[in-house]
Amino acid sequence: MSHSKVYFTDFRTDLGVSQGAKLRKLLLKAGIKDIDFEGKFVAIKMHFGEYGNYAYLRPNYVKVVADLVKKLGGKPFLTDCNTLYVGYRRNAIDHLMNAEMNGFNSVTTGCYIIIADGLRGTDDIELPVPNGEYCKTALVGRALADADVLISLNHFKGHEMAGFGGAIKNIGMGGGSRAGKMIQHNNGKPHVDEELCRGCKRCAKECGSDAIFYKEKKAYINEDLCKGCGRCIGACAFDAISNSNGIATEMLCCKMAEYTAALCHDRPSFHISLIMDVSPNCDCHGENDAPILPNIGMLASFDPVALDQACADLCLKETPIRNSQLGDNLAKENWHCHHDHFKDSNPNVHWKETLEHGEKIGLGTREYDLIKL
Repeated sequence: MSHSKVYFTDFRTDLGVSQGAKLRKLLLKAGIKDIDFEGKFVAIKMHFGEYGNYAYLRPNYVKVVADLVKKLGGKPFLTDCNTLYVGYRRNAIDHLMNAEMNGFNSVTTGCYIIIADGLRGTDDIELPVPNGEYCKTALVGRALADADVLISLNHFKGHEMAGFGGAIKNIGMGGGSRAGKMIQHNNGKPHVDEELCRGCKRCAKECGSDAIFYKEKKAYINEDLCKGCGRCIGACAFDAISNSNGIATEMLCCKMAEYTAALCHDRPSFHISLIMDVSPNCDCHGENDAPILPNIGMLASFDPVALDQACADLCLKETPIRNSQLGDNLAKENWHCHHDHFKDSNPNVHWKETLEHGEKIGLGTREYDLIKL
């Protein structure tokens, strides 16, 4: 497979030049105008951030994308699917209110929001997975499937199960309906190391399934109730919770790639990632820890695998921020350094499998040419 093109620009600007202007220039250079948008419904798949989290992308960046799509003749809408866990995005009413509280509305973004899998997360459709090994079909939000063009707009950050959240995480897991998310998560449940558990109960507060109980001041996970979403892993500050089935984490990564392939298949798709406010865990949390890496830049590509690989490579070249989850781990006595910022931040992860499997099933290639603007 030939190399894919990934376009990159950093966050430096001249006086009088906004970040939005730089982003617009990047999108045009990357070839977004080559897509036929005329009269087409355009889904801009993104994450509105859980209420209380401040690391998600600002609406200003979204408006640049939406305005450009409209200028090219398209009809853009912002979209995401409901979550598995209890929070502010578990149904369409709360999800829309959450988006509004975080600053996303038709004025700030230039387009409307549609929750892709409906009021209760049950409005889904089954799509075939090209070359799928773990999933032959994917249950995805109907509004996402109905769109003529798919644009993923990603906040590139760390993640407690996937290693990082980029294009594939945003589309594959984010585009799955509630049933689709269950299918992706259903091969493993977290496990508590009682010796490391300090009984702080933070994991129980983060649990979206009410599956965590306490016995003699130690956490216990009821596997019958657990959905396997991994929020407790990111919540634990003492590395006491991990996925005891490492293969399950790898399978989750592979399934995300397959769901992405299902949503990108047989229609134009374009992918944008901003590497900024690189929090150690997902924007699904109602808080965000300090960034583990400095802000790096904005990237765009037609290939989601190449884009994620390029983002990961740029991150791995950066020096970790000392006062962060990653910096604290690296400073620990006798820490086994993986020489991998994502794995050193969350040792339980297997992020490379996502890209390897995505390449294997034909979603894209890890080989890319980075074109700097």
